[in-house]
Amino acid sequence: MSQPFQVGSVTIGGPDLFLIAGPCVIESEEHARTMAAAIAASTARLGIPYLFKASYDKANRTSLSSFRGPGLGEGARILRAIALETGLPVLTDVHTPDDCGRLSDALGPDVNAMLQIPAFLCRQTDLLVAAAHSGRAVNIKKGQFVAPPDMQFAVTKVRDSGNARVSLTERGASFGYNNLVVDMRSLPTMRAFAPVIFDATHSVQTPSAANGVSGGQPDFIPVLARAAVAAGVDGLFLEVHNDPQHAKSDGANALPLDRLESTLEQLLRIHDAVSPRA
Repeated sequence: MSQPFQVGSVTIGGPDLFLIAGPCVIESEEHARTMAAAIAASTARLGIPYLFKASYDKANRTSLSSFRGPGLGEGARILRAIALETGLPVLTDVHTPDDCGRLSDALGPDVNAMLQIPAFLCRQTDLLVAAAHSGRAVNIKKGQFVAPPDMQFAVTKVRDSGNARVSLTERGASFGYNNLVVDMRSLPTMRAFAPVIFDATHSVQTPSAANGVSGGQPDFIPVLARAAVAAGVDGLFLEVHNDPQHAKSDGANALPLDRLESTLEQLLRIHDAVSPRA
């Protein structure tokens, strides 16, 4: 069953809609700091609990030549600096069992962090167990190829490894080649197992559809986010960038920073209509 838990000051699965947002990858320390500060300012104005996200390594890029990030050591240093400077919890992807302990140690016990299991790796038992053993909260992206009811087994792998702080994220399902579709029935289905987050940006991705990179349909981000909040989710995941056309990863499906606050205002009104705040 769904079990609320804390990541720093953010309650995952509580009454308030929370946000996980940031650039797809750490492009530079300056850019990551700028994005964290800008998004934090918007969420503070709106009263939305917020976790900053950015990956130190994108190991599943379509092309060998695609930008992957600064690597674990430098990425952890940047994430740690942002967390200590802002007080924000942070989230980043892990790709191998060894990454989990190394990243957790590098971030340090004074940083509140969540480890994310990429969608392609959501069935990798050794990775799930290692993430659980890190002691950090774990967010599992639902694979594009996995039926929503089957995500209960990924949750069980983490919980049976001694970690009750686990959530699931919907990010679309494969719909033929180079396309995704979101089945909103997945949200209440998976919410029976763990708190559920909706990734409105990867859900509009067109995987590997743009000559060796993934394309996207960002105009549909607010549409799908509104539908998910109305259907009932605990939190939202948004890749946000100040200049999507020049982003080093997933710019084609990123929400422009200047559209973030107005989008969140709409989503809060919907959330309050279906789940009024206390």
